[in-house]
Formats: sequence, structure tokens, C-alpha cells
Amino acid sequence: MDNNKQMTEADIIKKNEVDLTEILSVLWRGKWLIILITAVFAVSSVFFALSLPNTYKATVLLSPVEDTQGGMLSNLKSEFGGLAAMAGVNLGGRKGDKSALALQVMQSRSFLNNFVEKYELKPKLLATEGWDLGSNQLIYNGKVYDKEAGTWLRDVAAPFKPEPGIQEVYEHIRAKNLAVIEEKEKGLITIAMTHYSPYLAKEMVENIVVEINDYMKAEAVAESNVKIEYLKKALAETSVADMQKIFYQLIEQQEQAKMLAQTQSQYVFKTIDPAILPIQKAGPKRALICLAITFLGSVLAFVLLLFRHFVLRK
Repeated sequence: MDNNKQMTEADIIKKNEVDLTEILSVLWRGKWLIILITAVFAVSSVFFALSLPNTYKATVLLSPVEDTQGGMLSNLKSEFGGLAAMAGVNLGGRKGDKSALALQVMQSRSFLNNFVEKYELKPKLLATEGWDLGSNQLIYNGKVYDKEAGTWLRDVAAPFKPEPGIQEVYEHIRAKNLAVIEEKEKGLITIAMTHYSPYLAKEMVENIVVEINDYMKAEAVAESNVKIEYLKKALAETSVADMQKIFYQLIEQQEQAKMLAQTQSQYVFKTIDPAILPIQKAGPKRALICLAITFLGSVLAFVLLLFRHFVLRK
């Protein structure tokens, strides 16, 4: 019984050795085909990599602006918190992180589409295929967009239209243009914009910082106006002296918040390191592309030889 078992294991080992030897033999006999296919893929990868246009990335380093409203509310809460709670006024609201909110707004569909529409970026982002260094002009894809007529020529199936819609614009800018990197430990944020044109990349990253600051500032002013109107109405309806004092101080606090928002150009983010014109390309990584395509060609050659030997011939 033991001898049979030993023989069976020996046969299995021998069979495996034969299979491995056969595989190596097949590959060796087809070495010239492997070399030929690999060479074809290698040469093709070089032409393909060289055909890809350069892209440039402009970055700006930001720091969140500290919120000064929390201290004023804390003082009011310590002095009038109990009385305000009895009257249904909440002085201890949760302190919000306006920079975190601003980052989410910056990456939202609504904000990005409004940004693209305001600066007329849709053709520049979705219809270009390169940039000419000598003339500093974008190269448009004639099958997608007619620059002279300003019309979209895309041939797409319904429900898509020749002109890209909100979802297409959003997915394109998030995938190929905008990058947001948050360093929570350092409290710093890097905003990057990538495009074929280094000038447009720099312009976009500068404009998006201005727009998010202006957007958050406008939201803060509108919110303060709503609160002031409510507090004035509540003040007119109460005759309790202490409550009137609370409302007066709350109104003053909201007026101060509104004033600070209106006078701060960098309301949410302060620029630490402004964007510069990128002169070195960010992509494509042509060497990696060539290596990946060449390796793929080698693998396909191996698979082709083994398939032809073990499947077609047997």
C-alpha cells in the first residue's frame, strides 16, 4: 500500500516536471515569435506615447481662515445660556468647520458647473486635444466642437446631446482637471488644476480659490441677514429686559459677522503659496506607458504560444 502511494506521488511529480519542461520547450521553440510580437508592441508603444499631448498642473497651497464667531457665542452662552434656553433660543450651537464645508462645496456638481459656465470653460475642457506652445493656442477636436461657429458637433446617442450636460462636465473636471489634497495634520490644503495649457491651468486654480471664497462669503452674509431679521422680530415681541439684552447682543454679533465677511477677500481660505506658471509637464508618463505596453505584448505572446500548443493542436 505504501509502495503504491509512493509510486503515485512519484508519478505526479514526474508528470509535473514533464509539463513544465514541455511549457519551456514550447516557449523556446517560439522565441522568435515572442521577440517579434514584443518588438511590435514596443515600437507601437513609443509612437503611441509620443502622440499623447503634454499636460501641465498648477497648484496653490491654502490654509483655513480661523472662525472668530465661536468666542462671541461662548461669552453669550456663559452669561445668558439658562435664560435663553427657557426662551427657546439656542446660544450653544455646534461650531461648524466652514473650511471643511467649503471643500465639499468646491467639489459639488452645482459649484463646478457654475464655475465652468461663468468662465466659459466647457469647450476648453471637453473639446480640446492639445496646446500649441508657439502660438499659445488650444487645439480643438474638429469632430467635437467647431470653434469658429461656437457649436458642438458630437455624434452621441440619446439621452446625450451634442453639448455636454451637467453630469458630463462634472465627471470630466473631477477626473481630469481638479484635485484636492487635504493635509489634516498640518491644517493645509492643496488645490491643483491640470490641463494641456499651463496658462489655463494656472488661471483656473486661481479663479476657483476666488470663487469658493466669494461663494462662502455670500452664503455667510445671507445667513446673517436672515438671523438678524428673526432676532429683530423676536426683540419686538418680548418685554423681558434680560431677553431684550440677549437679542441686542445677538443682533450685534450677527452684524459683526456680516461685516467681517464683507471685508475679507480671503474669507475661508488664505493663500500660503500662490500658483505659478508650470513649465514642466505633469504627464503623460511616457516611459511607464511604453513599459506597460511592451510587457503586455510579451504576455500576449506567451499566451498565444501556449494556447496554440495545448488547445489547438491537442
